[in-house]
Amino acid sequence: MYPEELVKPMRQELVSAGFQELYSAKDVEEALKKQGTTLVMVNSVCGCAAGTARPGTIASLALDKSPDHLTTVFAGVDVESTQKAREMMVPFPPSSPSIALFKDGQLVHMLERHHIEGRSAEMIAANLAGAYEEYC
Repeated sequence: MYPEELVKPMRQELVSAGFQELYSAKDVEEALKKQGTTLVMVNSVCGCAAGTARPGTIASLALDKSPDHLTTVFAGVDVESTQKAREMMVPFPPSSPSIALFKDGQLVHMLERHHIEGRSAEMIAANLAGAYEEYC
C-alpha cells in the first residue's frame, strides 16, 4: 500500500480529466453494468503511468469519439476494486498501468503494461483512438 499523500496527485490527474474513482468491487460491478462504453484505467505509481499512460489516456479523450464512462482504480492502493477490475479483464494477466475498454460490460480492447512501456503518450492516445473509432 502506498501512502495517500504520494498517490493523491496521481489520482487527481485522472479525476480532473473526468474519471470516476472506483474503490470497491461493487463500484466496479456497477460501473461495468452501464450501457455503452466504459474505460477503466488501472493507475499506478510507476514511471510509465506518469510518463505515458495517464497523459496518453487523457489526450485520447480530446478526439472525436470517446467512451461514455471514464473510471479508474489504483493498483497498490485500491486493492478490492483493482482485484475486481482485473477479474473483468481476464484472459489478460494483471498489469499496471493498464487500460481497458468495455462495451456493454464486455471487454473489447486492452492495453497492458508491455503495450505502454517504451511508447509515447501520443502512441497510446492513437491506439485508444482506434479502439474508440471501432467501439464508441
